[in-house]
Amino acid sequence: MKKFIKIYVAAALTNLLPVPALPAEITLQTLSTTELEKSIKEIDSELETLAHLSLRSGVGAIGFRSVSYETPDHEEWFQIELDGEQVIDQIVLIPTVWRHAESGLLGDGFPQELQVIVGTGNDTNGTVIASYEKKNDTYPGIAPYIISCTNQTASWVRIKATKLATRHHDNRYIFQLSEIMVFSGSKNIALHRPVTTSSPRVPNSRSWLPGGLTDGFTPYLMNAAHGNQSLAFICDPKDVDVPMLTLDMGKTYPIDTVALHAVDQSDTVPQSSSGDLAIPRRMVIEGANQPDFSDAVELLELNVREIYETGPIMMWNIEETPCRYVRLIIYDPYQNPDYASLRKRVGFAEIEIFSHDRNVAVNRVFTGNFSDSIRESRELKSLTDGKNLYGNILPIRTWIDQLARRRDLEIERPHVLAELNHRYVRQKTNLRYLLWLTGILVVGTFIIIIIDQFLRQRAVYKTRERIAANLHDELGANLHAIGLLGDHAKDQVEAAQPREELAELVDTLNDIRSFTEQAGAATRYCTNMLECPGLYENLPVEMQRIAKRLLIDIQHESSFENTARLGTLKKRACIDLYLFYKECLTNVVRHASATHVSSHFTVSDKELQLTVSDNGCGLNSSKEPPMPKALKRRARMLRAHLDIQSVPEGGTTVKLTCSLRKIRRKKTRNSHA
Repeated sequence: MKKFIKIYVAAALTNLLPVPALPAEITLQTLSTTELEKSIKEIDSELETLAHLSLRSGVGAIGFRSVSYETPDHEEWFQIELDGEQVIDQIVLIPTVWRHAESGLLGDGFPQELQVIVGTGNDTNGTVIASYEKKNDTYPGIAPYIISCTNQTASWVRIKATKLATRHHDNRYIFQLSEIMVFSGSKNIALHRPVTTSSPRVPNSRSWLPGGLTDGFTPYLMNAAHGNQSLAFICDPKDVDVPMLTLDMGKTYPIDTVALHAVDQSDTVPQSSSGDLAIPRRMVIEGANQPDFSDAVELLELNVREIYETGPIMMWNIEETPCRYVRLIIYDPYQNPDYASLRKRVGFAEIEIFSHDRNVAVNRVFTGNFSDSIRESRELKSLTDGKNLYGNILPIRTWIDQLARRRDLEIERPHVLAELNHRYVRQKTNLRYLLWLTGILVVGTFIIIIIDQFLRQRAVYKTRERIAANLHDELGANLHAIGLLGDHAKDQVEAAQPREELAELVDTLNDIRSFTEQAGAATRYCTNMLECPGLYENLPVEMQRIAKRLLIDIQHESSFENTARLGTLKKRACIDLYLFYKECLTNVVRHASATHVSSHFTVSDKELQLTVSDNGCGLNSSKEPPMPKALKRRARMLRAHLDIQSVPEGGTTVKLTCSLRKIRRKKTRNSHA
């Protein structure tokens, strides 16, 4: 889709005929902002490389115009007779430029509708190969209008206007053009070819002639976007009657085109000289293969009778002639007719000699038969340096293509920029709305969090209160009853005789009473054990006590190292450590069938480690025994690492490793820091 848009825009803006209608859904709006930004950068980057549309000034040939009408519905045509049947691939129509007081420079008299017709031999009707209809921005303005052909064979080309356009100064309908170029490769094969028209020439006018459509003179100056400036060659050959400029091209080339670039008029406004400055009035160009020109062949004769026969670039297609040497013989140098006393001059900005589209004269230096009365900045080497006052000299077709492309981009750029600016405005508006919405959401979220926290705390408090009440009423009562029954059994045992034989049973009953009292206290505070005063404050003692009570029939060994550091632990951590240890012992009693259990509890500067080992049956026979869920849950609460291994000789080892940094009281940690 995006590729099609680019192809369409390029085709529409360059007016390649015919152009299909753009589907309604394919517009600049379909491109993303990033793509639009990239498009602007690409356009600006390409514009920097294209020739500038600089217009010439002064007096000269304009082109040709038809008769004028009061209505647009008239047919007018211009026809160019080519030099036999030739393959053409591009036709260029260069509009007449008119200066409007308010709108600036405009194309004038370019038809609203036209057809391009080609034919061969006696075929007078020909074939329509392209058509044009003015729509919106497709009018070419002052830039060249390019029509591409695909290897079309023709011996004549006709441009027929089927609907005329108005002439700006009087609003009458007319068909006029400045130049028509027909390219075969890079060669303009319409150059100086005969032209026939449907309208007679304008009486008493030298600037409007049918031949002006193929004289090679355009309204433009060649102003490339790159290359260093080069001043034209100008000399005063006062010591010879017939000045000559000779060029050795190094080897023989088949010469088919000659181009003379006129001296740059002036870099001031107005100009100090007319447009034909230093162009000889009569000159012959010869070619030869011998350095003494003993085999000279005349390539071109130039006779300038009036200023309308000169222009910034003067080109001629000549019959292909093999030669190595080229000589310009100047029989009548330029002299200002209004100032006969001034010296004569000879000069050109560039002399190009083409062989099959290649300038074989470039960087070859001319020599002259006159003394060097030349200013240092206007040397003979400037005749073939490939540059003019504006920079590099481009091939004619490349130059025309760049002018057309520049116009396309200059039309496209404002549309892309307008859409991009619209996106920026819309994004700025959306961003402002988004900031307001974000602020509202933040405030709303904060309020919701506060309300949620309040409701959660209220629900937790009610749930805790209900659980505490239920435990107190149900479990607490049962535990109290167990304690009373234990007391009653103790009284009966103490009353029995002999008392010494029942001493061990009395101790057991005392343990039952102590255990029920502790369970009752834990029950009362089980919803929040942190509120239970004195519960698990001495962790080693509590751990030894629970081991003694649970492991009644099992041999048990325990060791504690550096337990003084336990005083720095959070109470919640002490509770979790105690309950983890209790769960380990409970698992041994219930499942291990062990006869021996060992516990080792050690505290270092950075961590504590609790290891419980037994000689029981182990967890299972697999290589990686599963971890009991209760132990995993308690380890997760402590943010500790739990490792359980089955010992090959029989039994299980549970190892809990916990970082002290995670379970110390904050004020204690700060005080140590």
